[in-house]
Amino acid sequence: MEKAEVHLYKIIKVARDEDLAAQIGKDIFFDLVDHDKVKSFRIQKQMPFVNFKEEAAKELGIPVQFQRYWLWAKRQNHTYRPNRPLTQQEEAQTVGQLKEVSNKAHGAELKLFLEVELGPELNPLPPPARVKEDLLLFFKLYDPEKEQLRYVGRAFVKGSGKPADILPKLNKMAGFPVDEEIDLYEEIKFEPTVMCEHIDKRILFRSCQLEDGDIVCFQKATKADNAEQYRYPDVPSYLEYIRNRQVVHFRSLEKPKEEDFSLEMSKMFTYDDVVERVARKLGVNDPTKIRLTSHNCNSQQPKPQPIRFRGVEHLSEMLVHYDQTSDILYYEILDIPLPELQGLKTLKVAFHQSAKDEVVIYSIRLPKNSTVGDVLADLRTKVELSHPNAELRLLEVFYCKIYKVFSPNEKIEDINDQYWTLRAEEIPEEEKNLGPQDRLIHVYHFTKDTQNQTQVQNFGEPFFLVVHDGETLAEVKARIQQKLQVSDEDFAEWEFAYVFSCRPEYLQDSDVVSRRFLRNVDGDWEQYLGLEHPDTNPKRVYAANQNRHTFEKPVRIYN
Repeated sequence: MEKAEVHLYKIIKVARDEDLAAQIGKDIFFDLVDHDKVKSFRIQKQMPFVNFKEEAAKELGIPVQFQRYWLWAKRQNHTYRPNRPLTQQEEAQTVGQLKEVSNKAHGAELKLFLEVELGPELNPLPPPARVKEDLLLFFKLYDPEKEQLRYVGRAFVKGSGKPADILPKLNKMAGFPVDEEIDLYEEIKFEPTVMCEHIDKRILFRSCQLEDGDIVCFQKATKADNAEQYRYPDVPSYLEYIRNRQVVHFRSLEKPKEEDFSLEMSKMFTYDDVVERVARKLGVNDPTKIRLTSHNCNSQQPKPQPIRFRGVEHLSEMLVHYDQTSDILYYEILDIPLPELQGLKTLKVAFHQSAKDEVVIYSIRLPKNSTVGDVLADLRTKVELSHPNAELRLLEVFYCKIYKVFSPNEKIEDINDQYWTLRAEEIPEEEKNLGPQDRLIHVYHFTKDTQNQTQVQNFGEPFFLVVHDGETLAEVKARIQQKLQVSDEDFAEWEFAYVFSCRPEYLQDSDVVSRRFLRNVDGDWEQYLGLEHPDTNPKRVYAANQNRHTFEKPVRIYN
């Protein structure tokens, strides 16, 4: 159809009993029909509606005299129901003049419900005469044993009548014995929450505030002794389940790209409900050893911080990321209960063995009010020291620079090892006996920035070095070569520079190194002795949480 012609046509969507029966309990559970899945007609707006009825008769096999069309209306509670039949005057109009009850504008679509009465032989009959007090109600049947809801038909009732009057008719619709005791409920709304109320069979329909298009759900009467054998014993509990059910896809936090298993849950599950079911699925006896992490919908990664023990009330809160909703959660199986773990702080500490060419990663877990001294004391019990009285220190390393040496009295609660590398090492003896003119300087490896030759890029392991008063670069170089165990051939290619604010000033062998480090700067890492040479070491990557730390030596990880 040409774009220019679109405005000349109206789409008419015709819902019938067959559509309701096909969709309710399968595609939809609330309201009556998904209009995108019913028969639609593209009709010229100038066509008289009576002519459309003839076209519908050909397509649907229902002669014109047996068709009665109802307009739909969107109610204030966001439900969408048949509202009233088209009048004779409206049927005399053109298709383009007709509009929905709740829509003041003449839209490009018109939704209709086609009422067709069927006789005993399923042959169509003329629509029954309808007076003002007749109400058109739609009926759904619930089976708690099968957990199944289905559409069983519709009927006109008298506003002055009582639900008790139509019980035999409903039993016939359901295929029950005519005297089966049944419970009735009105499906009122489902946004933002389900509202489904019991109907008193003894009071008038009018007093129940029922009107055209209302939905009555019914089931066999629930007896107190058998209610507990069903997950959802009545219509309201089943509709509540349907409204809030959520399939959640669980992934191990260690393998965040791989789906592990899925569980059907309710958005209203409490924190305890969720971890209990995850623990059961994983065969973990203690649900408090399950820790969950929410999904970041933007990065498609786990969020940096896990969910605290009972830190949210319901599953729905676990799945929300700002204004988006996810269906993914990440899990960990802890070795101790989460409430206990939350009282502890876990730090990943890289220990540089002085005598061995390797880095070992340790997880140190201590109470949050512990100090750096406690961390180092714990580490001493795990590592191999060069001698029993060796002292340790803890450093903060970022982008191959030492930014901080922690005081032993510093509390560990505020230390962040997600972005910085925490490095522990033995304090060399020479640093403990500094003379009044000795200086402790930072030494970093660097190469020239390929884009900007005046800038440098650091790599490798930074370290401290004592330089003595009057010591020349030649003397310092000899100590560095011995410390780093570099061959004469490779070391001959190295250049040495005083680097301040990323700008190198190259040194000669005869230069006195300590004289370059007289100025006081805000950050000691901003001035250092730079070792310029190619970065030939293969990078070994260690993953801690979500960041990446790079080490130039072999790495072992102990948790």
